[in-house]
Amino acid sequence: MKIDLHIHSKYSYDSFSFPEDIARTAARKGLDGVAVTDHDTIAGWKVMRKATKKYGLLFVPGQEIKTKRGKKIIGDIIGIFLKKEIKSREPKEVIKEIKSQGGIAIIPHPFHILTPFKGHKTNKNKSFRLVTPFKGDIEDYKNLVDAIEVLNARVPLKSSDRKALNFAEKNNLAMTGGSDAHQWKDVGDAYTIAQKAKNLDDFKKAILNKNTRASGGKSPLHSLASPSLARFRIKLESNKKNRSKYDIQYSLEKIKNGLRKYSKKK
Repeated sequence: MKIDLHIHSKYSYDSFSFPEDIARTAARKGLDGVAVTDHDTIAGWKVMRKATKKYGLLFVPGQEIKTKRGKKIIGDIIGIFLKKEIKSREPKEVIKEIKSQGGIAIIPHPFHILTPFKGHKTNKNKSFRLVTPFKGDIEDYKNLVDAIEVLNARVPLKSSDRKALNFAEKNNLAMTGGSDAHQWKDVGDAYTIAQKAKNLDDFKKAILNKNTRASGGKSPLHSLASPSLARFRIKLESNKKNRSKYDIQYSLEKIKNGLRKYSKKK
């Protein structure tokens, strides 16, 4: 059984994807199901459940929570197999709340240089945000979470995935994969396999029993810009009175084309 465990729909503040497009793409790529893990919201669950049913897919209710300690951003934690929205934001409380629902707690892209899971051990004289890879703080959470995302299709450096894989193996943690798709075309570029699972209960047990593996590849380089483009779109659309729909679409396509040309050069 193959399920993409990390997808963002239009209910995230930085995604283009309508539930119908997500489900259609997942079915076309041969997935058995999808987990929608929108940022800090479960608003898309109802619509996504209908879309997956239409295309004969399984639906895993999830959420990606940006954890904080005070005003300091710590890192993202994904909860899947949830029953209701996670309200906590302090990382250990988030994990506790996920598990109180019978859910599974995953740390996604822990060593991504742009969004590392920073934990709480930081150097007060330096800023680790955006430029510094994870420095080992994840050790404080390895006995609390259920799994590590060892393959993220939007993380451009394979070395980041290798670090996550090594960490999971070293600490006997379950392994998951996900596309982290912010546009529907990228859905299913990476996913989680539970070889013997025949239903969602089996799939959940496979993760908890550490019998899953990640598979797939990398999304196109220009997919890195999808969240920024989505936020830009929202900003433009908030000024619709001054700009036509054509102008907005033209601006977005111009940016996309520029990113594609840059990607080809690389």
